[in-house]
Amino acid sequence: MTRTLHAVPAVALALLLVVAGCAGPVPSPETSTTPTGQPTSTAPTTLPAGEGTVVTVVDVADGDTVDIRYRNGTRDTVRLLGVDTPEVWTKNDPTEFRGVPDTEAGRQCLREWGRAASDYTKSRLAGEQVRIVVGGDVRGSYGRLLAHVYVNGTNHNLRLVEQGYARVYRSEFALLDRFLAAQERARNATRGLWQCATPVPDEAGLVVETVHADAAGSESENLNDEYVVFRNAGNETLELGGWTVADAAGHRYRFPAGTTLAPDARLTLHTGSGTNTETDVYWGAGDPVWNNAGDTVTVYNASGTSVLHYEYD
Repeated sequence: MTRTLHAVPAVALALLLVVAGCAGPVPSPETSTTPTGQPTSTAPTTLPAGEGTVVTVVDVADGDTVDIRYRNGTRDTVRLLGVDTPEVWTKNDPTEFRGVPDTEAGRQCLREWGRAASDYTKSRLAGEQVRIVVGGDVRGSYGRLLAHVYVNGTNHNLRLVEQGYARVYRSEFALLDRFLAAQERARNATRGLWQCATPVPDEAGLVVETVHADAAGSESENLNDEYVVFRNAGNETLELGGWTVADAAGHRYRFPAGTTLAPDARLTLHTGSGTNTETDVYWGAGDPVWNNAGDTVTVYNASGTSVLHYEYD
């Protein structure tokens, strides 16, 4: 069947682009690809932000590349925007993954997580109807469509980063800051491929060594057995006075003026009440703070800048 494309008035097209926002143009569902992956037609269509194009995933090449079929039967290849999972079919370069040693062990560890990423993408996307939304350049150097893939309303690209199956591939797209924050949380939690990395302390030197969220007995009556142990992994003494600790619910504790932590020293923050010492400080909370099933420990310096984000589950 031959379809006729009608010209769009310039004013209407401009308004449509404004409404589209970061969704950007995507290749028309009528576009097919050559065996080399290059589009045989580059006629784009612009979609309202958040709607995307519904397609079916017909094959998963690896963790960040899938083949799709449009509703009219034509096919395309999608390279997931903003993420890079470890290679399965070619050699990995550990230097691309911060903290992973450039050794055979590092490369082998990444290969194993590349397989795990492929399995994860297959389990979520293979055979499914998904929604694709471009953001940034429409196609990469190999002619593959660069897009976010949404399955059941969830951004699969971001999910890969959150679960430690991928690193953030630095390019310009609207969700970059959110992706980078998710990557830092995964790294701090040593999740997924970040298990291949040697421990990298926070720039300030402060790390979370232990979270003891499940106090013995009745938690409300044993608040001091709920605690977080901090360690100074840096080479200089940290002046913690005025720094604050927060959980995911927004509860906050401020370290008293004069609180310091020497290199390789530890400081335990108890939830209950007590007398502060060089090794133990007390939140003074009347109820438990840290969730047994999982929470986040965020530390802000005296200027209010986040210097540590630790997630446990």
